[in-house]
Amino acid sequence: MMSAEATIEQILKQEGVFVSTTSGVSMEPLFRHRRDTIIIRPVTGRLKKYDVPLYRRGKDYVLHRIIKVLPDSYVILGDNCVAKEHGITDDQIVGVLTEFYRKDKHVTVNNFWYRLYARLWCASYPLRMTYRRVRGFAGRVYRKIFPKQ
Repeated sequence: MMSAEATIEQILKQEGVFVSTTSGVSMEPLFRHRRDTIIIRPVTGRLKKYDVPLYRRGKDYVLHRIIKVLPDSYVILGDNCVAKEHGITDDQIVGVLTEFYRKDKHVTVNNFWYRLYARLWCASYPLRMTYRRVRGFAGRVYRKIFPKQ
């Protein structure tokens, strides 16, 4: 029997799986806030590019995608984030996403369409960042020309 204060690490160790909904918007459009169910399992071996680890950032748990594997760490980025996180180590990683449910649809990370999504989403990062910068610049110019009164 687990206490109400059990950590995700303890649940993974005892049960071998952690099931939860997501919280936040950092992994949109893949996961929707408190609407999709994720299944996390313990890590076996070194993670790869496109894997989605659950890791600790201070006291918080974060679920983001690996975009680059370095010899001693990972570069990680949420699908809906701008800033890359450098220096995430294996010691910080609690588990890894293996499957999820979107509405009643079950998707594994080995699913062809999921793998295609992950690769296309990561490949489009430079275009998405350019769009955000241009949109931000256009907004600043607009506000200079037409200030609120």
